[in-house]
This record gives sequence, C-alpha cells and structure tokens, in this order.
Amino acid sequence: MFQNLDAYKLKIIAIIGMILNHIVITWFPIIPAGLAPVLYAAGGLTFPIMAYFVTEGYRHTSNFKRYILRLLLFAFIAMPFHIMALSLPLGGGNIFYYTFFNILFTIVFSLLILKMYDTMKSRVLFWIIYIFIMVPIGMLLEWQFIGVTMVLMFHIIKNENARRIVPPIFAGVLNLAFALLAGFSMQFTEYLAYVPDILAMNPDFIRIMPTFIIGCLLASFLLYNYNGEQGKRMKWLFYVIYPVHLAILAGVGLALGII
Repeated sequence: MFQNLDAYKLKIIAIIGMILNHIVITWFPIIPAGLAPVLYAAGGLTFPIMAYFVTEGYRHTSNFKRYILRLLLFAFIAMPFHIMALSLPLGGGNIFYYTFFNILFTIVFSLLILKMYDTMKSRVLFWIIYIFIMVPIGMLLEWQFIGVTMVLMFHIIKNENARRIVPPIFAGVLNLAFALLAGFSMQFTEYLAYVPDILAMNPDFIRIMPTFIIGCLLASFLLYNYNGEQGKRMKWLFYVIYPVHLAILAGVGLALGII
C-alpha cells in the first residue's frame, strides 16, 4: 500500500490533513472532544509534505518569478478567509495560527531563502542573515521559523532518505515542545502579573496541541515511501482548494455564531 505513493497521492493526503486540521481549529467549540485530537493531529501531515514538494518545485521550475507570483496571488486571495477562519481569537484559539499571513506566504518566504542560499557566495554570511533576520521574520508567518527551516532542510540535506525523514521529525519535535510549554504555562497563569495571548488561550484546545507531532511523524513515514513519480497532475488544485476551504469554514463558522 505504502510502496506506491506518488506525488499526486501524497498531495491529496496533505490536502485532507489540512482541511481536517482547519475544521477543528475553526469549529473547535462544536467538535466532539474525542474527535478533536485526531483532526488536529492530521494537520501535522500537511506542511511537511507540501514543503518537500516546494523544494522539488523550486529545483525544477523553469520560471522562478512566475512561481513566486502565482503563490502570492493565491496568498492574497486567501488572506481574508484565513484571518476569519484561523487568525482571529475564535472558540479554539491557537498560537501557531495567530497570524494574518497564511501558509502560502510562508512558502514564498521559504523560496526566497532557498534562492538566497543558492546565490550567496558566503555560507557564513548566509547563516548570519538567516539566524538574525530571516528567523525573526519567519516568526510572523504561519508555521513560524519551524516552517521556513524545514523547507531549508529539505533543500540542503543531501542524503535522500535522511532528507525525507529528518525535517518532518524536526518540525514535529519543536511543535511538541511549544505545545507542552503552552500547556505548562497555563498551569501558572494565576501567578503571573502579565498574561500573553498564549496563556489566555482555551485550555481545552491547548490539550490537543501535542497530538500534532503524530501527523509530522506520519508525514516522515509517507515521504520515505514516496516512489519519486509524479502521478496525476495537480497544477491548480491546491491553489484553488486553499482559499475555497477557508471561505467555507469561515462562512459556516459565522452562520453558527462561533466566529
């Protein structure tokens, strides 16, 4: 079953994981308690798989500027729906999505970093700029610095098996660490004079956040079993589904009064 995973099948799995994850984030107050962790964990599948194929797209694109502009177009189209569905303080609330800049902006920023990595002659200067400039900027984006670093890892790791396995595990471990930190901090809010957004989040939602690592680990397993074939073409499917599913989630959330 897992020996015949082409790019099309992996991208479909990533899209399904994204939709399930966004359902629980947007509609958390009405999602059954037993189902919420499963839906949230599914989101860990999405960006590791998409990040891998972003680096593949970067390596094979014939027109880098057009690639960037296409992503930016859909990033701006999706922006108002992303803000309504994921970035406003909803019933669930999620520090990892508390940003106005959706995942397509993260991909664009990551691609610019890859181009910088390949064109800069000084590796030392690149890493100085990356650590002190790019990482702080990445904190403003969805998936924060974890996302852009994962894309970079997919690009610079040479061994193909390690390249498919290590970045998703890295992302999952860091997401788990931040989720546990959020849960730990919630236990001591009464002792703090200043309570930032992460501590004001719904404690019930924070309890499901550690499950995200499950999806990341599964993404690593699926990428390891990728057969290297393209499969069916999906040129515009993800670009269209991304804003459309956010618009539907936001619309239903408004209708139900949870946004």
